[in-house]
Amino acid sequence: QVRLVESGGGLVQAGGSLRLSCATSGRSFSNYVMAWFRQAPGKEREFVAAISSGIAIRTYSNSVKGRFTVARDNAKNTVYLQMSSLKPEDTAVYYCAARGGTMITRAGANYEYWGQGTQVTVSS
Repeated sequence: QVRLVESGGGLVQAGGSLRLSCATSGRSFSNYVMAWFRQAPGKEREFVAAISSGIAIRTYSNSVKGRFTVARDNAKNTVYLQMSSLKPEDTAVYYCAARGGTMITRAGANYEYWGQGTQVTVSS
C-alpha cells in the first residue's frame, strides 16, 4: 500500500509560481512512476506531468510544457511539481498519482494510488 499526501497549493496571481509536493509512504518509492493530474470545476481530470522510475524520464502535457517541471527525490520519497508563469486556466485541484513499474502513461486509469488533492487557484 502506498499513501500519497500533496501539499503546497494555494492562491497565486497570474504569472506567479508555486511548488507542489507529494510525500509518499510505503516501500520502494523509487520503483514507482509518479504523475500529476488536475481537475478544474466542471471538467474532466487531465494529465499534467509524469516522471519515470529509474532513469528520470519526464513527460508533460502540451498545456504546461515549458512552464512546469516535475522532479523526484527518492531519498525523501517525494515528488515535486514546480509551476511557473501560472495562468488562470491552471486553476484546479492537483492530484499526485503513483503506479508500479517503469512505463510512463498519461492515462489516469493506469495509476494505482492517488492523493487527496491540493487546490491551486490562479487569479487574473
